Amino acid sequence: MQALEGAEADEHLAKLAKAIGHPARVYILRMLSRKEARVCSQIADELPLAQSTVSEHLRILKDAGLVRSSQDGPRVGYCINFDGLRRLKALVAII
Repeated sequence: MQALEGAEADEHLAKLAKAIGHPARVYILRMLSRKEARVCSQIADELPLAQSTVSEHLRILKDAGLVRSSQDGPRVGYCINFDGLRRLKALVAII
């Protein structure tokens, strides 16, 4: 289990906070938490953003560990990484 306090925990929390620091990324997380895996084009259809912009938001969320992906041929499906989301909640809870 990862520590909830200390320099490493603080850095991880800062990275997670930066990842959710944009309203579109928060919306994507909310959407993915209510639906099964979605491909980028499906997510982009629900946002007033270009698919390339949505793809960049997904990359940031994935790099932070809040979203995971799986590839099926040319399509990449995205879904919530519940371990990452639990970690974010635990780190925020102790502030």
